[in-house]
Amino acid sequence: MSETSPGRRKPRADRVTINHEFGSVEDLITEYVLNISSSGVFIKSKDPLPVGTKVNLKFSVIMEELETIEGIGEVTRTTDKGMGVVFVKLTSYSRDLIAKLMERPGA
Repeated sequence: MSETSPGRRKPRADRVTINHEFGSVEDLITEYVLNISSSGVFIKSKDPLPVGTKVNLKFSVIMEELETIEGIGEVTRTTDKGMGVVFVKLTSYSRDLIAKLMERPGA
């Protein structure tokens, strides 16, 4: 029963298993934002992208609540620990969040 008629669910075998590629927590946390500034972020990565690569950014920061920063960035440098990404375009909400982060003591 590999075909479905309109309005019917796909057979379970055709569904994608979410996060099946992660064998452990270590594998799950291979890329994350390590440092943020008003101009960009440093992303820890075992496999950094080449300099000049445009990236869609979407990551969370902890403020009073969990907030999401979204936009477009560009890889400007790479190291053995990850990649530096400069903000090219951010949502206005994301710009405001970053400004608030930079105002915090110790930022």
